[in-house]
Amino acid sequence: MSRTSKQNTGDIVRDFLSVADLLEEPQLAQLYAYLARNEETPVKDVMDALGLAQGTAYTYVNRLVDAGVVEVVRDEQPRMYAARPINLTVTADGDREYTITPALIDAVGRRETNGDIDTYIDRHGVAGLATALSYAVARERGEVTHRLMARDLDISPLAAEIVLQALRPVVLEHFDVEVSGASLADIEGVDEDVDDA
Repeated sequence: MSRTSKQNTGDIVRDFLSVADLLEEPQLAQLYAYLARNEETPVKDVMDALGLAQGTAYTYVNRLVDAGVVEVVRDEQPRMYAARPINLTVTADGDREYTITPALIDAVGRRETNGDIDTYIDRHGVAGLATALSYAVARERGEVTHRLMARDLDISPLAAEIVLQALRPVVLEHFDVEVSGASLADIEGVDEDVDDA
């Protein structure tokens, strides 16, 4: 679901509102992320994987279908569903851009089960989580450290480390990163030595 400037403004607004629902409701985000990770899925698998009651699972799936972010890929029983790709760029605070992707939606969905992500969103919003996710990807690629993130975003190094650790499973799930032989502690130690010099 990526949009270009040639599309009808009404379509763009509808898509944005659909994605906004995912970012506001962690259960919907979690369900979308599950469907995005699995090619074609029946509601029964969603129920089992996410621990949802049958009525709740069908309600959520139907909401996502109505929003246009999930589609029915097989109509005969059992009906199969798949997530549509989302890539929507939003400008916040006048000039800061962030892109809403399945990885960000997955991170928001983990809010329900990860207190560190929940706390970070409470303090910095979804836009802040999107920024933290970009730092988490760069960290896994060995390009930044928690101290650099903390300095850039004017947060404590501890807060940066906590959210980077919380987002690591999302990064490993959604991005092509090569996990190096060096441990995260080794990478952090190098950064601390530079800061102390």
